[in-house]
Amino acid sequence: MTERMERLGEPIGFTGEGDGGRRARRAVRERAAKVFADETLLDDVELMTAEGVANAILHGSGLISVTIATDGRRLHVEVSDDGPAQADPDGPPRLDHGRGLTVIDALAGEWGLDQTPHRTRLWFILDGHRPPAAV
Repeated sequence: MTERMERLGEPIGFTGEGDGGRRARRAVRERAAKVFADETLLDDVELMTAEGVANAILHGSGLISVTIATDGRRLHVEVSDDGPAQADPDGPPRLDHGRGLTVIDALAGEWGLDQTPHRTRLWFILDGHRPPAAV
């Protein structure tokens, strides 16, 4: 989490089975609505969360955790999983195979993907004072 941000609720934890991803998306949107009134920004947050969660389910393993924080103007969402960052520690880093990171790159003000052999953490920040992306 970035400095001076306050967590919005407890982290949302789930596995890749069942409806955990759907519940996480909804919870992130509900918490984001405490910061952003603009429905388009809320749609962006939900879409980026969905893409991050889908990557964690597809490429990760173990517990998936989603954490939301704000400084009152910006929203920071983090999706992490216990999965291996890559099958071969000397190989290239794990990346998604679809449009997930491209979508996040287009919509987020800032984002990053931090990987270790035992943890992957995708985070993004959305600024409530920027105009919504025209996608």
